[in-house]
Amino acid sequence: MIPLRDDNPTTIQPLITIVFIVLCSLVFLWQNSLSGRGFEAAVFSLGAIPAALFGDKTLPPELALVPPALTVFTSMFLHGSWMHLIGNMLYLWIFGNNVEDAMGHVRFVLFYLLCGIAAVLAQALPNTDSTVPMIGASGAISGVLGAYLLLYPHARVLVLIPLGFYTQLVQLPALAVLGFWFVLQLISTAFADPRGGGVAFGAHIGGFVAGMALLPIFKRRNVRLFAPSRH
Repeated sequence: MIPLRDDNPTTIQPLITIVFIVLCSLVFLWQNSLSGRGFEAAVFSLGAIPAALFGDKTLPPELALVPPALTVFTSMFLHGSWMHLIGNMLYLWIFGNNVEDAMGHVRFVLFYLLCGIAAVLAQALPNTDSTVPMIGASGAISGVLGAYLLLYPHARVLVLIPLGFYTQLVQLPALAVLGFWFVLQLISTAFADPRGGGVAFGAHIGGFVAGMALLPIFKRRNVRLFAPSRH
């Protein structure tokens, strides 16, 4: 299911959501501007590598642009392809504005970064000897999805469902859309090679769970959980 929009209005401008989308887009344009193997070098320099974070592996001096601990943050703004970027930014745009609305700008920044950290840890700790760099905003965005699920499970989400050569537009409750997404991550994790590359499903699960756990701390007091549909 590909979400296209929700019917959930906001009361404030989603400034931070927009800033994150712009930053990720600008960083990806910078990645693509690098000549030769510069794109790959940027991924290894600024991506989060478990063996560098928790093991004794070190990058060559020409790639060690920042300390390993900082890559937990820099990795959140890198992406591996246009589809990787567009998919992540679509989810952030649809669901991030409402979560930011429920928290306020400053709290949303802290929440987003903490979810990103939790996602990196969830992916890296089970495989601390892995030398595969982790990049992408999806771990932090997964936290946004977890928070949205608790805040607005009854909000209606317009999704595009590919059916072979045909597509179908359907409005579904957020509980169905995000619940299906989370179950898909669990199933994918069970079949994924923990030492290989590809999608970091463990990071998605870690970010999602962190978002649900952190939401009660970061939401404004007057914001209720499990709100009815509002439009």
